[in-house]
Amino acid sequence: LLSDWLDQEGLDAGQLRVALARWASRDNVPVPVWRDLLSRGLALVPGRVAPELDVGACVLPGHVGVLGYLVLASDTLGEAMMAYQRYETLFYGTRLAEIEVIGDQVEMRWPPSDNELGQQADGAAIAALVTFMRRQIDRAPPPVAVSFLESVESETAGAYETFFGCPVTWNDSHVRVRFPLHYLNLPMPRRDPTLRELLDRQARYQFSWQQWLDRSREQLARQYLADPSLTLTDIALLLGFSEQSSFTRAYRRWTGNSPGRDRRQWLSD
Repeated sequence: LLSDWLDQEGLDAGQLRVALARWASRDNVPVPVWRDLLSRGLALVPGRVAPELDVGACVLPGHVGVLGYLVLASDTLGEAMMAYQRYETLFYGTRLAEIEVIGDQVEMRWPPSDNELGQQADGAAIAALVTFMRRQIDRAPPPVAVSFLESVESETAGAYETFFGCPVTWNDSHVRVRFPLHYLNLPMPRRDPTLRELLDRQARYQFSWQQWLDRSREQLARQYLADPSLTLTDIALLLGFSEQSSFTRAYRRWTGNSPGRDRRQWLSD
């Protein structure tokens, strides 16, 4: 997505493109890495108001792999949103989205986490989500409301409201997008039940693979932590993580403890 935006803008960005190329074959990119790459890209257009929205507006199905095509093959927009929620892990490496019907509206929201995207990346992500939906539905209605965790300058806030075509709230407890409830019944123009089943099967397989990978990593992590000759950085690299902090977050998700705490306990025993 970021590479395509650089092309659209005619930006050389040699060093950034080298960094992007390192991640081109990965299924997903760690949040801190994406946040840094996006920040470096947006810094190439100083003075432009809310360029992250332009990045999100470049989104195409291929940018989110099998998940994008599964959404396209869904019968209705509501089914597409549920598919996104089920398989969000394929894109971000973790499940984040919550969906709730509130009166005559439906809300997708993302709670804050220890590994927050930051406003630029949040803005690009929600711009991509809304753009993706707009491209599938003729005369798609705008969201009812959008919310973000941080605050921005008034000029940037105005650009957001213009882009989304609805009120935008700042300093909220969640990143949110609300749509009219009837929006969920809108038929997807490329719906294909047969293709959807094939893609759904593939997505389930990839999700199961991630679960297997997590279990295998957890078992290996316990073995490695019992070896005092290995540092936490060594263990992170052996398990295929790009940095120690990513390993630490994953280990907390698996066990509820930090790897350092478990290591100290096991070695003292």
